[in-house]
This record gives sequence, C-alpha cells and structure tokens, in this order.
Amino acid sequence: MKSYIKGKFSKSLFMSDNGYVVGLFKVKETDKINKEFINKTVTFTGYFHELNENDTYIFNGNFQIHPKYGEQFAVDSYERCMPEEKDSIVEFLSSGLFKGIGEKKAEKIVSKFGTDTLNIIMDNPEKLVSVPTITKKQISTLHDTLEEYQASYKIIIELSELGFSTRESMIIYNKYKNRTKDVIDNNIYKIYEDIREINFKKIDSIAIKLMDREDNRRVSAGIIYVIEEIYNNIGHSYLLINEIYDYISRALNTYISKEIFIEALNSLILDLKVIKKDEKYYLKYMYEDEMLIVNKLSYLEKFPDDQYKKFDNYIEQYQKDGDITYNQLQLKAIKSALTKHVSVITGGPGSGKTTLVKAIIEMYQLLNKMSYKSLMEKVALLAPTGRASKRLSETTNLPASTIHRFLKWNKDLDKFQINEHNQSDVEFVIIDEASMVDVSLFASLIRGLKHDTKIVIVGDYNQLPSVGPGQVLKDLIESDMINTVKLKSIYRQKNDSHIINLAYDVNEGIVNRGLFNEGEDLQLIEVDSNELLVKIKDICFDNIKKNYRDFQILVPMYKTINGIDNINKVVQAIFNPKDPTKNEIKVGDAIYREEDKILLLNNMPDENIFNGDIGIIERIEDKDIYINFEGNIVKFTPANYQNLKHGYAISIHKSQGSEFKTVVIPVVKEYKKMLYRKLYYTGITRAKEKLILVGDLKYLDIATQNNNSDMRRTTIKEMLIGSLGDANYEKD
Repeated sequence: MKSYIKGKFSKSLFMSDNGYVVGLFKVKETDKINKEFINKTVTFTGYFHELNENDTYIFNGNFQIHPKYGEQFAVDSYERCMPEEKDSIVEFLSSGLFKGIGEKKAEKIVSKFGTDTLNIIMDNPEKLVSVPTITKKQISTLHDTLEEYQASYKIIIELSELGFSTRESMIIYNKYKNRTKDVIDNNIYKIYEDIREINFKKIDSIAIKLMDREDNRRVSAGIIYVIEEIYNNIGHSYLLINEIYDYISRALNTYISKEIFIEALNSLILDLKVIKKDEKYYLKYMYEDEMLIVNKLSYLEKFPDDQYKKFDNYIEQYQKDGDITYNQLQLKAIKSALTKHVSVITGGPGSGKTTLVKAIIEMYQLLNKMSYKSLMEKVALLAPTGRASKRLSETTNLPASTIHRFLKWNKDLDKFQINEHNQSDVEFVIIDEASMVDVSLFASLIRGLKHDTKIVIVGDYNQLPSVGPGQVLKDLIESDMINTVKLKSIYRQKNDSHIINLAYDVNEGIVNRGLFNEGEDLQLIEVDSNELLVKIKDICFDNIKKNYRDFQILVPMYKTINGIDNINKVVQAIFNPKDPTKNEIKVGDAIYREEDKILLLNNMPDENIFNGDIGIIERIEDKDIYINFEGNIVKFTPANYQNLKHGYAISIHKSQGSEFKTVVIPVVKEYKKMLYRKLYYTGITRAKEKLILVGDLKYLDIATQNNNSDMRRTTIKEMLIGSLGDANYEKD
C-alpha cells in the first residue's frame, strides 16, 4: 500500500546527473500509518527534476530500510504544490528563483494582488506595472521564470501520459531539460541511445503510437537493438548483414522489407553509429574498443624491453631463498612478465599460473628495490570477479581488487572514474582469470592506464568465455603476436591427480572411463535422471559434516526438476532443515533460514561484495537478513532481496573464479541444451581435492564432443596479426 508525505524539501545529500536524489524532507502531513513522522525530518530517495527549499511537495511512495543508511522514504512520484497563502507566495517569490525580486518587492506585489498573484503573473503580467518601483525587466523575469517553472512539471506529466513511469519521466527530463519535447517529436529513439536505464521495448511500445511502424527512425533503432542483443546473448563483436536482417522483423514485430532495412542501415553507417569493415558490421563503440585494445597492445609489444643487471643471479637467489625450483617455462614466464611491457601466461588447472604471480610481484619489488608501500602504490593485482580477486589475494598474500573497483565504477552514473581523463598512477598491472574479461571491460581498463604501464594477462582460455561480448584472452593467444608462455606441467596436485587428468582429457575431446573411481579424488556415480535427486541427497548426507564452503554442487541450468532451483530446496532440507531455534523468512518461493548458504547475484561494491560471492546467513531479525561473507557481515532488506539466492547448488557460470574442496556435478539428459565442452571443463576445474560426477557418462561424452557453442566472431586476433605480423617486425 502506497503512502505519502507532504512538506518541504530541506537539502540534498547526494545528487546524480540523471536526477537521482538522496535528501532530507521536513514532514508536515502524512497518512495515518506514518503519523509519527509529522514535524520530523526524514531521509528520502528518488528521481526528481529539481527541488526548491521554499516549495511544498507531496511525495508518494513507501518507507523502506536501507541496509547501510537506515530508514528512508522511497519516492515513486511527486507533486509540487503551488503556494496558496499570502505569506507562502511572498516566500516563494523572494526565494531566489526569481532574479532581482527581494522580500520587499515580493510583499508589494502580494499586497496588491493577494492570493491571485501567481495567476496574474502567468496570465496578465501587464497588470504588474501598477506595483510601485517594479520594472518591465522584472515583470518579464517573473513571467518567464514562472512559465518555465510550471512547464517543466507539465512536460513530466506529458511523459507519464505517453506511458513512461514517473522515474523514467524524471530521467528523461533531467537528460534533455527544455529539449525534451523536441526529442520526443523528432526521434523518441534517441532516448534509447542516450539513456540505458530505459529499455528498447518500452520506448518502442510508445513510439509506435507516434510514428509509422516502418519509419526509418524505428528501423534504425531496431538495428542497433538487434546488434546489441546478439552481442550480449551470443558474444560476437560484429555481425553479418543477413543476420541483422533475419532478426529485425522479429525484434520490431513488423515485416520490414529488404529495401527499407538497407536504407536504415546505410543511414546508420553515414551517421557513424554503425561501422562497416569489409562485410563486418560493428556498433561504433565495439569497433573502437577492439581497435583500442589492438593499438595499445601493439604499442606495448613493440616497446623496448626493460633491462635488469644480473637478472639471472636475482632469480637464482630468489629460488634458493624460497626453496623453490622453477622449470624453464616458468622461468620464461617470470622473465617475460618482468622485462616485456605486455605478456600472457596461460595454462590449464594446476599449472601454477597464480603461484607465478606471487613470484613475479616479489621479483619486481626486488629488482626495483621498492618498499612495500611503494609496491602497493605502483602495482595492481586485478581479477574480473570478487571471488577471483580474493583467491588471488590469498595466493599472493597481497591486496587484490576487482577491475571495477580498481577503475572506481560509479554505479549511479554507470561510469568509471579512472579513465582516459583521470588515469591511474600504477606502473604494473596483473590480470588473473582473464578468460572472464570482455572487450568493453578490457578497453575500459586500458583507458585507465598510462601509455607505458606494464600489463601481464593470466588465464585459461579453454574455460568459459566472458559473459559480455568478445574473447580477449583467446584472441591474444591465438594471434601469436603477443609474448605468451603456455605452462604445461601440473603443480597444484600430484601428477597422478585424476581430476586434472580428466580436465585435460575433456579439453582434448576425450572421456576416459578408466580415470573414475580409481582414487578418492574422482568418483562417478551412475544413475538415470529419475534417480538423480535421490543420489544427490545421499551424497549430501555423506558430506553433512563438511563446511558449507568446502562442498559445492555445480549445475548447468536453473529449471526442471534436476535444475538449480529444485536442487537447492532438496539440499537445504538436508544441510539446514527447519528448526524452531532458527529464524526464517519466506521470499517468493524460497525460504531463507539462519545458517543457510547464500549466493550473491549482483555486485554491491559499497559493501565490498560481488556477483558470485557466497555467504552464510548469520541471523534474521524481523525482515532484515544478516549474511556473513567471509567475515564481512552485510544486512539485506526487502529492497535488495533480489540480489540473493540459495547457494547450495549454483551455476557453473557463477562458479568461475572460485575453487571448492569438493565439487558435485550432475550430468543428465535434461541438460542437453547446456552440454558443451567449455562448460564442463570449467566445472571440473573448480574442484581442488574431490570431484563427484553423478548421472550418465554418455552425456559428458556428448558435452566433450560439442566444442561449437562458443564460436564467437571477433576481430582482435585478425587486427593484431595485421598490426604486428608484417615481415619487418621481428618477434622474439
């Protein structure tokens, strides 16, 4: 049930470019439910055109509890109340909104016209000449300012009447101000280009009331929408013309002739919104991002090597001091990372990639005679996810960060504060789990680094590719143009590790039945899909004494009886059954209970937790859920419940960047849409000590043979070869 508060805006505490405001509000009137707030100042949040301290407003919405900032009134819509009493009108006219009108002059005007003053100013401003000492300029200022003041609210009402929500109307008006009506009249799809909080389907549903379904503006916007959808769903960085055309009629729910389509596409090319190279079609930002990556890495690849005197003596002493012996490939990787300005270290599970990062950093400190403080200022250890950065930090005993945190991502503005205009001072960057980094994120990182910053890229490109478009790590390695060391020896576990042998076999398209049940680390439990849940229950009962974090079920998909959602319900009943001593709360179909294992679905950088992090519910108080993320206790309220899901079973995609002592992976026929090599290879490589496969091995064989699901089309590889591959360039 919606509530309202009426009163005066006091001040803003935060204001974003798109009109989002956190502020203070003095409540004069409200509904019966919230009457305790009358004559009190409360915190509010919402989207606004502008707020003036002397105006009276009605805010519609609800009181909510923010996990960090406490009780707030979340505003869904608002009304500005024009002043009606004489004193209020005087206060309004002398508020500073009307330039040159002070309190004395305002009193003279109101004394003459009383409560009808504002109507006189709007409809008959010439009558103001009868007020002593008022000038024609001041009369014009009063009329024009009041007209603009009222027009802005009128535009917001008109946007709402078109079908935009109040929040969307505020965002649109705050973007375009007095140009809003022109944007709507000339090309409403400009909103889709400029404001990504409002999706294409919403704008299109309004636009077809205003223009012909085959209008060039609509088809052009539809083309951009189709390309972005394919970018995000398939991962290509460019499309072919027939692919775009095949989708356009479906996207617009309108038959579009080839002639109209070509005309719209050509207009986008002329406007430089779409880039055509040969027969490849890119959105401008994607083409520029790929070009930026290629140009920067080509520049760094040609950069003169750093020279260190007695390098071999230093590395020999380092091994001696640490009682370590590196093989030739590992020594090559360390030397390449320290002397080249860009290098790649790749290898499968257990090959020692992350362990080498520690050696590289410590050698860098040693060779450059740096203090620990200086090292932390000049070196950045980065990973794409929170769990991956934590693992990197644990392995190296050094601070590590997500790329988003390093670049100081502003969630409200959806912008990085470290960028080409405000670059980081770091001299050396190492990116771990680089297979998960998409084109746009890598390009953003490059923009935030100085021209000569060293970059070391570490990862296994046989794992799942990035969620966003592109396959940066794979392209760099396959171009053979960037200094790359491919680690081959296995160091994480003994060479007879059945888990790692299985991973390498699967990556080669082989399923060796003889690996299973030969040791404790790799087990196969053969059941058909109807018995899967029963067997998973048995496994859970066998492992009930294990720490929740050490035992993880990885499942390819969410739906069906053998999907993530149902498995979580089954496993919760075993690991954390209903208990009268434990508080619980129902959210949709899920019941969250104290001591439940929870997965975070979205980044919450203000709380230092990120998508894929796993925590345990420490306590539930009323509607507040307190979750312990490895010592970081975060409060969740109904406002952010959508960020949570049970974490007993999670998707393989969500597990990337993580490791677990024991991993259970079901493989049954229901997952046929998700049976492909990279997915199961990634799942297998999440297991540190024990892997249990449950199901039918023939479906693992099907997955292993399917290596076509992520055949992404990108051009970084091709561009790198073009940039660095001429005969005059000698590569080490």
